[in-house]
Amino acid sequence: MTNIVIIEDEAKAARELARILYAIDDTLHVVATLDSIEQAVDWFSKNEKPQLVFSDIQLADGLCFEIFSRVSITSPIIFCTAFDQYMMDAFETNAISYLLKPITQEKVEKAMDKYRNLKTIYSPSGDVQARLSHLLTHLKYNYKTALLVNQKEKIIPVQVKDIAFFYLDKVNVIITTLTNQKYFITSAMDEIEKMLDPALFYRANRQFLVNRNAIANAERYFARKLVAKLTLPTPETVVVSKAKASDFLHWLQGE
Repeated sequence: MTNIVIIEDEAKAARELARILYAIDDTLHVVATLDSIEQAVDWFSKNEKPQLVFSDIQLADGLCFEIFSRVSITSPIIFCTAFDQYMMDAFETNAISYLLKPITQEKVEKAMDKYRNLKTIYSPSGDVQARLSHLLTHLKYNYKTALLVNQKEKIIPVQVKDIAFFYLDKVNVIITTLTNQKYFITSAMDEIEKMLDPALFYRANRQFLVNRNAIANAERYFARKLVAKLTLPTPETVVVSKAKASDFLHWLQGE
């Protein structure tokens, strides 16, 4: 028997998810359906942790991440939400899957297959939950492959691999592509950094987030700093601080 907790503030959505789970496998058992942060914190504080949690993100009294910051939950979590902007935050918890609403049986089956595969791999000797938690810390984020930018009345997808660098010009972030096209993006630089694969993009300093494929070379600079020379012009010199210089060089050679 696999005990499951559902965190969902829409009663109809919670009932439908429970129906799907029972249709998939009659050994799945929903032990509780919780509809708020306060109710969830209270329940997890008093009850044995389930094998699996399905959780909506936007609840009536706030975001579900508050629950996981207030009580220790080692159970793997499958998030169900209508919004994709919380993906990075979700995978800082015990997330093993991120399902976008509407939730279908096909989506739930795939998530459950992933859960079972992880449990099989990490359960040869005893504590499944501890092994799952270990694996969860090593799961890779689903990084963005394209970003949407506004240009007059158009919404344009810009392929991440084609972006040379992001530049923070006071309050505006400007995208410059490898072909020297420029676009404004409304997201903050810190948010953008979380969306991108750190193997491809490096935060050289507060102003610049640079693509490895746009770097021609690095030069020594005074006070043991570095200057990253790009294959196209930049609004100002891309200086890497002394503190980050070694890390930058390791990143540049793919370490």
